[in-house]
Amino acid sequence: MANHPLLDQILAHKSEVIARVPHAAAMGIELVDATEEGAWMKIPYAPHLIGNPETGVVHGGVVTTLLDHASGLAVMCALTEFMSIATLDLRIDYHAPATPKRDIMCHAFCYKRTKNIAFVRGSAYHDTPDDPIAGSVGAFMLGANRAPSTFQTGAMS
Repeated sequence: MANHPLLDQILAHKSEVIARVPHAAAMGIELVDATEEGAWMKIPYAPHLIGNPETGVVHGGVVTTLLDHASGLAVMCALTEFMSIATLDLRIDYHAPATPKRDIMCHAFCYKRTKNIAFVRGSAYHDTPDDPIAGSVGAFMLGANRAPSTFQTGAMS
């Protein structure tokens, strides 16, 4: 992917992409794949993520965090060079509770970019995005922080 050095960096440093966001790391979010078509992430089922101890259902905030994180990474996948981003707006529509003891998958993709804003859609699911637990649409500010980062300076490792 010579035309997408940022995407190459993301793929070469999957675990570091998650570790840079302590909240995502603490929750156990994993980067499954990243391409020009977006980002695929998952969160393995874990007892500390349960929102209702009687049913074992994962808390809705876990699904929101997964969708937000995957959406932000989908924006990065759509860029050809690093720039900071920030979530401006994220709407989540919950369709069904997550099934207890099952991992949650997520796919998000950037469908439109302007000079300052990227627009993203996402889906959280167990088996297929066609049967979602939740769906999202979001807007992300591009160039949110003008300070250089380790992605930008190449100091990822």
